This record gives sequence, structure tokens and C-alpha cells, in this order.
Amino acid sequence: MTIEGDNNQAVSPDRQRKIIHVDMDAFYASVEQRDNPDLRGKPVAVGGSRERGVVAAASYEARKFGVRSAMPSVTAKRQCPDLIFVKPRFEVYKAVSEQIREIFAEHTTIIEPLSLDEAYLDVTKNLQSIPLARDVALAIRAKIKEVTGLNASAGISYNKFLAKLASDHRKPNGQYVITPEMGPAFVETLPVGKFHGIGPATSAKMNALGLHTGLEMRNQSLEFMQANFGKAGSYYYWISRGIDNREVRADRTRKSVGAENTFSTDLTELEAMVSELQPLIDKVWRHCEDKGSRGRTVTLKVKFADFELISRSRTVARAVGRRSELANVTAELLRALFPVKKAVRLLGVSISGFVGEESDDLAQIALEL
Repeated sequence: MTIEGDNNQAVSPDRQRKIIHVDMDAFYASVEQRDNPDLRGKPVAVGGSRERGVVAAASYEARKFGVRSAMPSVTAKRQCPDLIFVKPRFEVYKAVSEQIREIFAEHTTIIEPLSLDEAYLDVTKNLQSIPLARDVALAIRAKIKEVTGLNASAGISYNKFLAKLASDHRKPNGQYVITPEMGPAFVETLPVGKFHGIGPATSAKMNALGLHTGLEMRNQSLEFMQANFGKAGSYYYWISRGIDNREVRADRTRKSVGAENTFSTDLTELEAMVSELQPLIDKVWRHCEDKGSRGRTVTLKVKFADFELISRSRTVARAVGRRSELANVTAELLRALFPVKKAVRLLGVSISGFVGEESDDLAQIALEL
């Protein structure tokens, strides 16, 4: 069988990729439970417990009560009165992530990290010459457990889209294989809201158009999908057929770096906001200095008390070369919003358009305070 992708290049069986998506189970919360025996078996949320706090990660015990990442802490506590909040230790999570990355590297050089706790691996030609990708995944998960004491789940398939779907299918601490024969049928029964890359707004739009499952999406023409969903319509058209020709990119580069903070009290004064921006600017600039990165586009993110979210950007002629330049552009973007009609609950700053970048992919790193 020959599969034709969106670039009109045929993918023959002898070129069939073997891709693994590894996803750590409740990573931040599991690290905390590993390091503190008193937390084991209890509902744990990593994040701030204050009124404006947000859950960064939740243990599986907490998830049984509906607690999930990005949920306001007050809501999480209401849903799970016994919830234990733990302050995040990002340096620890990063160190564990590096251990996991070293295990990946024992099997393949083609590793595309998505975050600290998940990555794609192309094991079509793996370094240990293990014939079956499922056995590579088993070996990786066993080594992760041995080295870190943590559980990982894995999805194995012939493309990235299905591998990521498969890793969710046997969570926690499991793995699942979607073969080329299984792919189209697996996708057709899937609700569109379960497709990775389709968020709530797009899902609602699809439902309004009568598209509720992968099969209903597959029944549409490419022209229909592009007319209603623009450039993304082509991607949706192909993945509804189980086709995704994206390669695992070991050289994936970050396209922006940003930091943001939600305030304990809403702000209305310019000086107070400029002051709150300084540690965010420090964090972004520290990353740029560490990586030797210089970007041309500065973006200010503002979330108001009523949760309205806006952003303002400015692209300068030459890459921002100093921390003071980043601070000045950010302050100018903020001043242009004054006088503000509503109080502000969150500010963020990011820099992008890095010099020398060639890819259009967006991979933003969020540096929370």
C-alpha cells in the first residue's frame, strides 16, 4: 500500500516510520510524590494555593476529583477539599528531564522534545537494533523507571499524530501501538475534540458544521476544510485519514521565549505594572544570554480582571542586543495602552524572531514566576 501525504509525496511501506511518543505520567506531581513519601497516594497539586494561583500539574489521585492543569487553585480546592498544594521545583524537574533525555539518546539520535515531560522519538533505525518499536518503548519505559523511579506512558505508530494519540490510550504507565492497518479506523470514531491540535473553539466550530467525529471530518473535501479552517484545514483533512508526514525533528528550535505572572491583586497604575514587568524581563533576558539568542520581535501580553486577553508586538530593525532595549520596548508597548479602562491581573513579555531562524514552527517556552 502507498500512502500519499499533503506534500504529494508517496510514503511507501519500506519507508514506513516507527515513531514513539513518550509522555511522563503526572510528571511534576509524580516527582513530588517520589521525593516526599508523605504525599504518596494523596491528591497533590503542583502550583500556588493562593487565591490567584493556578494548578501546574495534578496527581492522578487529584484528577479523580476533576482537578487538572491550568485550573484556578480555588476551583481545584473546591472540587477536592483534601488537595495538597506543593510549590513547583522547576530545577528538579529539569534535572530529571535530562536523565530521561539521556535514556532516549541510548536508542536514537532523532529526538524532538515537546516539553520537560514528553518527546517524539524516531526509532525506524534505532541504535540498539531492536526490531520492534514496541520493544524499544518497553525498554525505554523500564529504564526510566529504574533510573528515576517514575512511570512513563508511550504511544507507538507510523506517524506523530497517531503516536501522540496512542500514548493517551493506556495511561497511566502503559503503552499502545497503532499500526498502519489500524490508523484510519482508530481515527474515524474519535470525537474531534480529542484530536491533538484541535482546541475548544475549533471543536465548537466543527460541531456547528456537523463535524463531530473523525469520520465526519474525513467525509469532507479538502476544499471544504480549507475554506472553513484556512491553512489548518489541510492538516485536519489529512489527519482524519490517519496521514501525517511530519518528520521527528531533532533540530527543532525555539521560536520564542517568554515569562508571565498573575498578580495577587489587580493593577491599575502604570508604575506598578512597569515594576512587575522587571523580573519577567530579567528572566527572558537571562534565557537569551544563556543561549546566545537575539530576537527582533517583542510581545507584551495583558490579561484584564474580566479575563480579556490582548497582546501587542513590535518588531525592531535590528535584534534586541541589551536587556535595557528589551525593557524599553516593553514599557513603550505598555504605555500605549494607557489609560486602561480595566484593572490588569496578568502581564507577560516574550521575544521572538530570533536571528538566523529559518523554520516557521512555533515552540514557545513559558517561564512561570
